Amino acid sequence: MDLALLRTFVTVHRAGSFTRAAALLGLSQPAVTSQIRTLERQLGRPLFLRQARGVTPTTIGDELAQRAAPHLDALVEIAEAGLSEEPGLRTLHVAGPPEFTSLRALPALTRLLPQGLALRASFGNAEETLEGLAAGHHDLAITTARPRGRLLSSTPLCDEEHVLVAGVRWAARLGPGALRHGGAEVLEPIPVVEVHESLPLVTRYWASVFDAKPAAAGAVVAPDLRAVLAAVAAGAGLAVLPRYLCETALEEGRVVALLDPPVPPLRTYFLAVRTGTLGFAHIARAQEWLLRAAVNWA
Repeated sequence: MDLALLRTFVTVHRAGSFTRAAALLGLSQPAVTSQIRTLERQLGRPLFLRQARGVTPTTIGDELAQRAAPHLDALVEIAEAGLSEEPGLRTLHVAGPPEFTSLRALPALTRLLPQGLALRASFGNAEETLEGLAAGHHDLAITTARPRGRLLSSTPLCDEEHVLVAGVRWAARLGPGALRHGGAEVLEPIPVVEVHESLPLVTRYWASVFDAKPAAAGAVVAPDLRAVLAAVAAGAGLAVLPRYLCETALEEGRVVALLDPPVPPLRTYFLAVRTGTLGFAHIARAQEWLLRAAVNWA
């Protein structure tokens, strides 16, 4: 059996689509279709059910993938081990949210530069990042959404604590204990600063802590949490921010935490890769390095 046919089959099985598999393999869709048909003729069994959107493996297809994929991944790992001995840089394309990638991931990964790693970073939300990873634009993605399907696999990286903060002037207006006694209603006069019109962080915090929905719309909307922090510190209103991002501003008194709930809201980050690509040494090394660094990210 031709290993090229098996490689194409495993890629289609993971991608769930001839079109997406073709993009990952650098082949045309007709070429992928032809290879799958050839393999099906050799086996005398259908491997996929063709549907309007993508393909679904048959039970024979699932069985073949389960038996073949680990060996193909091992061959990739063996080949990559040989390549890693050659001189020259290996480039890692990493993508994730702009703040976390800039302040957490990239500083950690730069320590791998002396080992022959070059870095290229892209920023985007969870949907954009996972789509880019699936399409082969990135090697490693940091996302707050766990990917589904066979094409992408993920590992929990770390949790971030969310903090309700406001500028000093707004916090002074509330007075001590006002929020604990009055609940979310006492916050309604304070303008909201957020990263999106849908108020994703504020809405999640309100649901978790107050069991309510925020009443106000966004007064300031900026698609970067660092800009949100700067606006809040300048007196724009309140925001929900990751503790790692606003810790220094809290310590310096530029913003004030309005509440210390017994169970603060958390958000989990995941490290995602295309299934099978951890056989590439530079991707596996970067993943391992980030997981080790995240142990100290409180």
